[in-house]
Amino acid sequence: MAMYAYARVSSKSQNLTRQIDRFLEMGIEKKHIFADKLSGKDFERKNYEKLIRVIKKGDLLVVASIDRLGRNYDMILKEWTRITKTIAADILVLDMPLLDTRSRSGDLTGRFISDLALQILSYVAQKERENIRERQKEGIASAKKRGVQFGRPANPPPEDILESCTNTRRSTSITARRSSAPT
Repeated sequence: MAMYAYARVSSKSQNLTRQIDRFLEMGIEKKHIFADKLSGKDFERKNYEKLIRVIKKGDLLVVASIDRLGRNYDMILKEWTRITKTIAADILVLDMPLLDTRSRSGDLTGRFISDLALQILSYVAQKERENIRERQKEGIASAKKRGVQFGRPANPPPEDILESCTNTRRSTSITARRSSAPT
């Protein structure tokens, strides 16, 4: 049995160090730690795909929190099933001790409790994302009511642009008429 870990942050400006340090403290070899700096919107993540290709039956996958696997309820459940059922590897979620399939290997009740906890926690994670999005929309609407402008400020053209263009056209060989190109 090999121990692997997966760390993820959503953007390049965020730091993976905290997650990786926890894995190293657990004794996971650095070469078995896979990390991505990408959104969790899908599983098209280079290092996650590498991890899935190397993890085998009986191995252990450690993640710091369940939302490192995916962004929403369906994604997390699908990936959990892929790892625990299809690949037959175990998963340990560090911030949720209930989500540890190792101690329940072969124990139907233990697996049921783990799967049930996963479904509840995945639901909570998705609801929190939806709540954040809703609060963000409400905040933007409130700011717009107060007159806050979003985006780049308008940059109007110089007042004398028409006159400047006209003068340029008159002083050069540029004409307002179409000329026929020589054939």
